[in-house]
Amino acid sequence: MITLALELTVRDLEQADLAACGWAGTARHLAVVGEQLKRRRLGEVDYLAVCARADVPIAKGGVDYRAKDGVGTLWQLAVHPALQSCGVGTVLVQAAEQRIRDRGLRRAELGVEDGNDRARALYERLGYRAYDRLPDAWDEQAPDGTLRRHETMCTMMRKDLV
Repeated sequence: MITLALELTVRDLEQADLAACGWAGTARHLAVVGEQLKRRRLGEVDYLAVCARADVPIAKGGVDYRAKDGVGTLWQLAVHPALQSCGVGTVLVQAAEQRIRDRGLRRAELGVEDGNDRARALYERLGYRAYDRLPDAWDEQAPDGTLRRHETMCTMMRKDLV
């Protein structure tokens, strides 16, 4: 058995971090994340980076405060594939929940794509409960660089924060 000990910090994700986040998605996805960072300056979102010792992001994710009144909506959560199931996702979600509490809000919500059983198990372990299913869609970049529409169903989950 291999034991992995990570010293982690959580901070705001910065535009300069995106070059090191290729593990999180395509160039198009990272450009969208870059656009979301502009919303942070307006107070509409928080965007977090979980970093290991070298201060390079190994996980990232946002909290949108405008998606639903009175709720912090977690979205675009990702952990470096080599570090999944090592507790990094838990650190990310708990840091996002603290940001929500710091704003005086008491509910967190997120959507998890059908078939993403690993992520759903994490959210359930952290106290999230399913309350609805909704279709979702976004443009994604194919390996050849073309864009295609990804359509899916998501289970909506929520957690009351105390």
